[in-house]
Amino acid sequence: MKAPKDQHFLIDTDAVDFIADSIPVEGRNVLEIGPGGGVLTAALLERGANVRAVELDGTLLPNLERRFKDELSTGQLTITRGDASRVPLPEFDLVIANLPYSISSKITFRLLETGFEAAVLMYQWEFAKRMVAPPGDGEYGRLSVMVQTYADVELILELPPKAFNPPPEVDSAVVKILPHEPPIKILNREAHEILVRELFSHRRKTIQNGLKGMKSIYGEEIMASLINGLPKELLGKRPEMLSVTEFIELANLLANHIQ
Repeated sequence: MKAPKDQHFLIDTDAVDFIADSIPVEGRNVLEIGPGGGVLTAALLERGANVRAVELDGTLLPNLERRFKDELSTGQLTITRGDASRVPLPEFDLVIANLPYSISSKITFRLLETGFEAAVLMYQWEFAKRMVAPPGDGEYGRLSVMVQTYADVELILELPPKAFNPPPEVDSAVVKILPHEPPIKILNREAHEILVRELFSHRRKTIQNGLKGMKSIYGEEIMASLINGLPKELLGKRPEMLSVTEFIELANLLANHIQ
């Protein structure tokens, strides 16, 4: 079966079983994004999951409908046609999916906004490394901070290109995501998102210079007032040295200035 666009079908049966067994699914509504040929779908159904699949490529639907005729008739499986980063999603408790890599970021943040109990998702290896990177690591950046603000993330499996058909040009990784509330309350989520984005867009700059660069967004007076109230030690750091909590604390100070 030919894979559409950037979709690579998982053919390593041990990996399929590992992913399907990574969290208990019996009797749960499991969102699967991009079921493709249905290999992971079948494994989830065998374990008693109620699979809520979302598939963009209409050419794959006839095969899925034939293969899972019985499960579709009983409602154990439903299939929604469309782009999972945009279409209304069916109700779900868990997410288990081999994501199309081109929508990794979009769908991850959409899922975190929607809410779920746990997710096990396939990503490109480099993307997964950035998700789990700690402060001070060269891979630590905007993605790391934004995901770790709202969830615990753990890299649980690395897979080579030969585990897929067709094989991608890069290694892949499976990440387990367990949502949680931010470590401290975020006063203004938009301000927090903008702060993280802007500071990491100039990651070689110090926090002080990064904040100065935000005057085009919040005005010179507000940014000068914020900077003047911050300790020199913090102002001299670079973004990759700040923890998730420190980013929230800085964003909350910004929020107080823009009220």
